[in-house]
Amino acid sequence: MRAVMVAMVITTPSLMLPSISMDTGQIVALIALFAGALTLFEYASVYPGLIEFRDAPPFNRLRFIALFAIVLYGATVFRAETAPTTLSQFLDLLGMKVGRLIDIPYSPVRVLTLMLPPDAAPETVERLRTIGGVGHLISLVALLVFGLTMRFGGWPLQPQGFNVWVNLPTFDPTAGGDVVERLRRDAWGNLALGFLLPFLLPAFIKTVSVMFSPITLDAPQTMIWTVTAWCFLPLSLLMRGLAMGRVAGLIEEKRRMSAGEQGYQPA
Repeated sequence: MRAVMVAMVITTPSLMLPSISMDTGQIVALIALFAGALTLFEYASVYPGLIEFRDAPPFNRLRFIALFAIVLYGATVFRAETAPTTLSQFLDLLGMKVGRLIDIPYSPVRVLTLMLPPDAAPETVERLRTIGGVGHLISLVALLVFGLTMRFGGWPLQPQGFNVWVNLPTFDPTAGGDVVERLRRDAWGNLALGFLLPFLLPAFIKTVSVMFSPITLDAPQTMIWTVTAWCFLPLSLLMRGLAMGRVAGLIEEKRRMSAGEQGYQPA
């Protein structure tokens, strides 16, 4: 089921948007099959792989829901131009209101719209502001839900325990140094990068467009996946930073309990 849902997210824009070429459809189908197979093998294996916090729900579930919501909303907005319905027009209008409300000076949405060339069509700027504003709001809601889950739900404590080896496959606890300090250093690094990435990505794209060729984002799929990456990558880094900080706190608390049981006082 997880593999099918991942493949469905990747193919959603191609299925909803009209005038998709056969070559584009074949490339999207190939990417969807590869992503679905990777997800299937990752969750079917008992050994660690590439996906972090695999056995610590709802970390990856929240990320998937946010990703799917951003992609689905972007496809719905573009579909409203060719096959309008009451729902799609309502979501488009609501997204325009949200985008204009969030589009304030020095905001991530304002920086996102500034990466377009000066001669970009007003419709393109409006669509980018709408999808970017709603996607940014979805990311903030997902981050808030994860924070509440950590605070009041006791995440990541599970009945079967938390396995650092499986849930953090890229973290080597034997690499040297104190594990708690390394986890906290990685957590702060992820939080800082996740906060700066919504500003750095548009600046990077703007620099590339100036050096090579202007990026117009006229194609619907290009805009959808660009905005999705702009929203999803910072969300993943922020959630990872919060999660690693939480794991570091649990390890430190376990050390204090062990020292107390042995008759020692924490330093």
